[in-house]
Amino acid sequence: MALPINIEDLLLRNKVEGNRVEFKKGWNPTSIYHSICAFANDLDNLGGGYIIIGVEEENGMPKRPVSGIPTEQLDKIQQQMVGFNNLFAPYYLPRVSVEEMDGTNVVVIWAPIGVNRPYSIRLDVTNNNDKREAFYVRSGTSSIIAKGEVLSELRDMASRIPFDSRGNPDIKENDIDFVLIREYLQIVNSRMVNELKYISTMDLLERMDLLTGPTEQQMIKNVAAMMFCNHPEKFFPYTQISVVVFPEGKIQNPNRFSEKTFKGSVPTIIRGAMQYLKDVVIMEYVLKPKDRMQSERWFNYPYQALEESVVNAMYHRDYQEQQEVEITVEPDGIRILSLSGPDRSISNEALEECSNLHSRRYRNNRLGDFLKELDLTEGRCTGIPTIQDELTRNGSPRASIETDRDRSYFLMFIPVHEGCGNVVKINEIAQRLPKDCPKIAQRTLEMIIQNPNITIEQLSEKLSLSERTIKNRLSLLKKEGFIIRAGSKTKGYWVVNS
Repeated sequence: MALPINIEDLLLRNKVEGNRVEFKKGWNPTSIYHSICAFANDLDNLGGGYIIIGVEEENGMPKRPVSGIPTEQLDKIQQQMVGFNNLFAPYYLPRVSVEEMDGTNVVVIWAPIGVNRPYSIRLDVTNNNDKREAFYVRSGTSSIIAKGEVLSELRDMASRIPFDSRGNPDIKENDIDFVLIREYLQIVNSRMVNELKYISTMDLLERMDLLTGPTEQQMIKNVAAMMFCNHPEKFFPYTQISVVVFPEGKIQNPNRFSEKTFKGSVPTIIRGAMQYLKDVVIMEYVLKPKDRMQSERWFNYPYQALEESVVNAMYHRDYQEQQEVEITVEPDGIRILSLSGPDRSISNEALEECSNLHSRRYRNNRLGDFLKELDLTEGRCTGIPTIQDELTRNGSPRASIETDRDRSYFLMFIPVHEGCGNVVKINEIAQRLPKDCPKIAQRTLEMIIQNPNITIEQLSEKLSLSERTIKNRLSLLKKEGFIIRAGSKTKGYWVVNS
């Protein structure tokens, strides 16, 4: 049975944290089942884990080519697993797939978070005379017996299933779009794509661990609607992003604004919002210093920093809150607001520094796994560092985080690059330019907005174009009604019709 993940990415740990992947050179049932138990218990709510049998580890990385598992052992391993699964208390069923890699076969075991955790397993699954059991958890890259406070914490966390992994009786089979699932599996390059014509939607959801509950009363998990439903707002009101642009600022002129709302599945919402920000807000600046051949380039907002912020807002938001994610664009920067706020396991100092936020609990860990597979986010605890790194590379000020004492909201502020003018106004006007209007006309308009007294000679120098070309672009902008020339010939200036 194929898994909904690219095995090569899994082997290289590209999209799954290293402590969630374990390599085993051969079939060692007791050690392997202790790890399955630990992944199913998932003390840190990371999303379970994977065990790849037939891969030797060397310095923390898989040794290539992989050693593999002899073909004659494959059926034996899978048959033995049927019996070993019955040793879990309560019963737990990991997913298993035989995959071809480096010209040989490996066995991949996927152990998602167990719905009925905590789970225990025998100390020795191969010894029928030894009935002793223990609860296992992950400690770094090892599986250990949970004792004392760790066992108490495990039992306490077991009652708190992440929201996206909970079953929802209101979500029906016909709410799930089979096409969205196919698109996802194609993007992540899963072998499961080849089997879609032979299975129903419910069978597919079961194989992707998107169902929960007994066979006679199975429910679809919330994350299935978040990812593969065209109207998730039916179940989670205000699952959407609104981008609101205040050209002069929210306080300076609250009555002048434009707004656009994005709905659909979570990936659709993210992609739509980011495309809009790319087309309307993000702009590259180019400066040609007199004393150097090489031009200086920067963006008012680096794309990657905005994308990580938007994805984080949709990933970590509370889908039980009836409040949309709101992106507010003003001349001084962009504010991204989501509810509810950061987990209380994150210190106030970490929030104030806005450098690295480590949380022990995630509201929507499965949603995060899906978004990582789609390359929409890098992974847990890496979002804020990525944002700050991208801003630093762009020469922008650092981002900051705001919340309240009750941690009821999360507000990310990304300041505009200090070398930019009124970019919001530039983009707002530029949207009205004819589609066939040369790009340089927008650049010319930008320069005029920043400096209404700029001369043709100065425009020629800044844009590295001839004065004749500049005059042609100015004529085009005047013809379209975007600018007019005011004042005398010697003391004239440009007026932008905004």
